[in-house]
Amino acid sequence: MRLRRFLATGAAVLGLLGSYLTTAQASEAPNAAAGTAQAASAASAPTDDPPLPEDLDDSSEELNDDISQPVPETEDGAPAVLGDTPGDGSAQDEGIGSPDPLAAAESLSIMCRTRMLIAIRNGSEEPIPCATWDSTPLTSQMRAAVSAWPTPTWCDDDGVSNKWYVNRFKACGIFSATLNVINPRTGATVGTMHYLTRAYAYSGRDVKNWAYQVELMQVSATGSAVGMSASGRATCAAKCKVTDSKFPSQPMSSSKDAVGQFFLETTINTTTKGQVGEGQATAAWVFTKAGVSPSNEISLPTPPVRCDNALPGTSKPGCVMPYIPELVYAKTGEYPQLAQHIEDAQNIKNLPGKHGTTSYLTRLTDKTKITQNRNTACPTSLPRPLLASCDEYPFASTWQGANTGGSYSQRMIDAKQNTGGGRTVSLFYLYNRIIEKDRFLVWIK
Repeated sequence: MRLRRFLATGAAVLGLLGSYLTTAQASEAPNAAAGTAQAASAASAPTDDPPLPEDLDDSSEELNDDISQPVPETEDGAPAVLGDTPGDGSAQDEGIGSPDPLAAAESLSIMCRTRMLIAIRNGSEEPIPCATWDSTPLTSQMRAAVSAWPTPTWCDDDGVSNKWYVNRFKACGIFSATLNVINPRTGATVGTMHYLTRAYAYSGRDVKNWAYQVELMQVSATGSAVGMSASGRATCAAKCKVTDSKFPSQPMSSSKDAVGQFFLETTINTTTKGQVGEGQATAAWVFTKAGVSPSNEISLPTPPVRCDNALPGTSKPGCVMPYIPELVYAKTGEYPQLAQHIEDAQNIKNLPGKHGTTSYLTRLTDKTKITQNRNTACPTSLPRPLLASCDEYPFASTWQGANTGGSYSQRMIDAKQNTGGGRTVSLFYLYNRIIEKDRFLVWIK
């Protein structure tokens, strides 16, 4: 069994593994049975609820402790496949490129041809290695190799797919590549290595750093490609910098992997409230061997990482991945009346935010506009039954609210459910770092 070094140092330094909220965790408060939730409605409505994030001043640090609380790790989340699913709606900074490695296929091909022409012109007979990404993974050969890696269940269950899978704070992908060693005098391929790159990036809701790790796993090697070593480096584009880059030369074999580990930091001014910026890390490496020319450099960029100090209710900066989170309410959970109202509003009135659609809700942080949304949907003149309060959908804290959006639904529901459900929305914003105009969905189960 090969020794697994991957992730160990990163987890120890950042302490972030397990610090994220998946779609299934969005309402992570312990779910009571429907009967319990309904029985709670017989009690008096709460009068001392803590303030919600959208009601706090931008300079407030009242929720700093909340944002640092650990959230249980789970593998039940539903990550997005980058490229198939839109991102979180944040504007990309200059210098951010596609995280799809095949986007650089043409430049890799040009680089290889150029090196070959130079070798021919110089009369060199030293073999030339050319590294390229595989446009079609060699599935039959690769799946068995992938099974040797302790890959998270949400990171490509089907084997090698050459795609990034992301949730709000993590990104993972398994990418296949080939190294062909060519004799420049004859043009013959004198060696081939198939290898996999497992890439993993993770950020945190309450830190301004993130990490990126790559592991190169040799699947097969023949001829002059046997005995290669890999070494690399990292760069960071747009609003970030590399604070630590470790990818020393390491031999490639069927029993040893080459590992690179990098730490990045946002360059936005995190001491000033309201700052937002994206950064993108790229790992690059070359293959070397005595008697063979160094290979061309092959690289793999991560999805863009957005860091900000623009989250109401906390002064702590944090970083997120391009994933649109979902708030989950269960009709058999703590807030059945609230859940039923939202489901009816989405299905009967066709209001936005429904799971499985691209009709997103977008967060609103302006307190005056939030109050106007509440007053439009639930004016004080509206009679409230005993122990009930007025619930509105879309939420007042979204641009789709009653005043800023137009169409809405309101219903009198149990006051405790309304308050508790509202608190869940606020914690959802907090844990997922949903800032102004960030998109999200509401999933009723």
